[in-house]
Amino acid sequence: MYRVLIFGGTTEGRKLAEYCSVKGIPAAVSVATGYGAELLPESGCVKRLVGRLDAEGIKKLITALDCEAVIDATHPYAEEVTKNINKACSSLEAAHYRLIRSSEEISGCIMAADMDEVVDILNRSDKTVLSTLGSKELAVLTKVRGYGSRLWIRALPAEDIRRRCIELGFSEDKLILEKGPFSFEQNKAHIKMSGARILVTKESGAAGGFPEKTAAAKACGAEVVVLARPVEKGCTFAEITEILDEMR
Repeated sequence: MYRVLIFGGTTEGRKLAEYCSVKGIPAAVSVATGYGAELLPESGCVKRLVGRLDAEGIKKLITALDCEAVIDATHPYAEEVTKNINKACSSLEAAHYRLIRSSEEISGCIMAADMDEVVDILNRSDKTVLSTLGSKELAVLTKVRGYGSRLWIRALPAEDIRRRCIELGFSEDKLILEKGPFSFEQNKAHIKMSGARILVTKESGAAGGFPEKTAAAKACGAEVVVLARPVEKGCTFAEITEILDEMR
């Protein structure tokens, strides 16, 4: 029996897995990709699970593991996954908690409520753009005027991501496929290499390297367009670890 099921693939998910490993709390950690699994600790009390699940798949997993609680530590922008977790847990009346990533103070940036507004903002100019939104938003970014020549894409170093970028018409020589988080100097190097005058990012908090990205853009004289984070309620990392401690 695993005491807790953690949905991760994020910095917080990895840290929770490490916390369970150190404290000896039997935990199963579900991530979407093999890359995410590689970052998790190798421990007898931490089971790594790989694969994307819908609400029914999550429900079956919770039942099979017979866990006491579910922790949603997925990315702040992974709204569909969070909806599926909530749906599965509600149907089983399973205890579940949402881990909320701390936000950063935002100033001097152009805020966009959604991806349609991001596209609208980018279409107001012909400036070169470096997108650090990852691979999820690739299809929407094809609505940007001249995207094949204007847009640089920074995403994880996975062959399927490279292939999808090329299939969608992004220039292969404008792909930065590297794993983060990135330092201030690395962000600055990527902005200079791309010649970007606009950096597009999510408000991913300190865990997602948001301060380093915005500071680098400012140092390079580039504008920053920020895709606003969905509003949600939940627990802090410290509050989640207190819950885990009570399960020991």
